[in-house]
Formats: sequence, structure tokens, C-alpha cells
Amino acid sequence: MSSRGRSETQKLKQNLEEQLDRLVAQLEDLEEAKDDMDAAEYEETRQETVEQLKEFNESLSKLTSGDMTLVNEINRMQLAIQAAISDAFKTPEVIRLFAKKQPGQLRQRLTDMQRDAKMGKITEDTLTQQKVEILVALRKLGEKLTAEELDFLSAHSTAALSQFEKISDADTAAGEKVLAIAGTQVKK
Repeated sequence: MSSRGRSETQKLKQNLEEQLDRLVAQLEDLEEAKDDMDAAEYEETRQETVEQLKEFNESLSKLTSGDMTLVNEINRMQLAIQAAISDAFKTPEVIRLFAKKQPGQLRQRLTDMQRDAKMGKITEDTLTQQKVEILVALRKLGEKLTAEELDFLSAHSTAALSQFEKISDADTAAGEKVLAIAGTQVKK
């Protein structure tokens, strides 16, 4: 009987991760097609995706109140959703790697971006924005940052990222804080 519960929990977790992947992929596709769309069409499509993320977040909140075996996984997903909704993270790939708890791939992405900036493939502004997002994601995943990385973060962090970072994983009311912060960011 208990193995069946674990199997169902695993299946539910897999389904939730697939749903999150689909929504993040939708954001990625939208960002890639941004130049091919007019501003109104882009904004409308982005808003629809954000609404879907909000609905997904509400479903996760309901699950956390009833199934304690999924609380940590669901709270991690809620943080990723909050980052997307609040514009703390503007890069869908960083949101995906954070949601999947992949610090190694985040570090690799940072290395690749720094190389691309040196080669002139991306601007310094793009590098700075994504480096900050990656470093915040790494810190939220419990990774140790170097003194240089911490200095970089303090010099370049945005208000949205600062609010996102204040959410404590150990806080039992994390889900409520996520929703409150996401709500205030969406209203802005």
C-alpha cells in the first residue's frame, strides 16, 4: 500500500514538472518570436502565459495544503513560477534550470555566456542581466557564491530579484509569500 502512494506521488510530481516545463517553454518560444510579433500581440500572449502560471501556482497551493509529501518540491516550483510572474527572472532557460534544481547547468550557462560576451556574440547588458539571474538562482538553490560573485550581485541586483531572494525556503508560509509578492509584482 505504501509503495503505491510513493508511485502516485512520483507520477504527480512528474506531471507537475511537465506542466511547468510546458509553461516555461511557452515563455521561451514567446521570447524567441518577440521580434516577429507586434507589441500588442506579444504582450497579450505573454499575459495569457502569466495567467496560466498563476492558475498553476494556485493549483500547487491547494496541493501543498493537502499533501505534505510534496511540499518541498511544490514550494520550489512555486518559487520558479513567482520568478517568472514577477519578472525577477527574464530568461526562461534560467527559470527552467532553477525549477529543475540544476546548479551545474546554471554554472555552465554562466560560463558560456561569459565566453559569448568576450566573443561579441552578446552584449554586456545581456550578460549582466543573465549573470545576476543565474547567481540569484544558485544562491536560492543553496550553492556557495564566491566573494566576487556576491559583490557582482550586490552591485547589479534589481528590486524584483531582491524581493524574490527574501523568500526563505525554510519558511512555512513560503507559498503565501510567493503569492503575495507575485501579486504585487503583477499589479505593478
